[in-house]
Amino acid sequence: MEFQDILYTKVDGVATITINRPKVYNAFRAQTCEEIIFALKDADFDKSIGVVVLTGAGDKAFCTGGDQGTQDGGYGGRGVIGLPIEEMQGAIRDISKPVIARVNGFAIGGGNVLVTICDLAIASDNAQLGQVGPRVGSVDPGFGTALLARVVGEKKAREIWYLCRRYNAQQALEMGLVNAVVPQAELDAEVKKWCDEILEKSPTAIALAKKSFNVDTEMIRGLGGLAMHAVKLYYESEESAEGGNAFRERRKPEFRKYVK
Repeated sequence: MEFQDILYTKVDGVATITINRPKVYNAFRAQTCEEIIFALKDADFDKSIGVVVLTGAGDKAFCTGGDQGTQDGGYGGRGVIGLPIEEMQGAIRDISKPVIARVNGFAIGGGNVLVTICDLAIASDNAQLGQVGPRVGSVDPGFGTALLARVVGEKKAREIWYLCRRYNAQQALEMGLVNAVVPQAELDAEVKKWCDEILEKSPTAIALAKKSFNVDTEMIRGLGGLAMHAVKLYYESEESAEGGNAFRERRKPEFRKYVK
């Protein structure tokens, strides 16, 4: 595959997938998801790779979720909502290698979901995490909600989704959303340190451990698949469109006027 939206490298047993759309804070479109899926599967099949790092280009953003500039009742690609988002999320869980989120800057919306799904997450001290779905007429009714509740606790997960606040790296560490926080200048060194430690371990044992961890939350995949059909109908509503329009017009949305 010829990559347009990501950078993909393999060095010393580590595959690095970098969302390369810094002008839109590394928001993903359908093409981005397809490329990430391909890279994840390639890394899984490559026996020389022991760990995968997922990150964003630049120092401003890890990922800010679906590109609202391409959302008009759907995202134009394949999948229920025009984004193969379920397959991308599933690929992170399904590959036998640990996936580490290198969180540099904003991890908002779908980016926050990616951090949640990754096996481990290491953040720079300038990182900000949180949800925006209900603020822009969107929601992730699968791993983004149910798995988040397992990671940070149900009360905190509900707070994250209902209030759409932003949380700094230290707050994310305290709630268990990330594993470590380091100064921006030390982020790469810290990620390498974690990768090196993983590469010293038995890959088969780690693969079995990952599969075992996933079993407990695998039912969320079915829930998410079912709920995406409801999200598709929601995206076609005036209420959801108001969120996207307000975002693009840089104004406060007026959702209540569409409630019948």
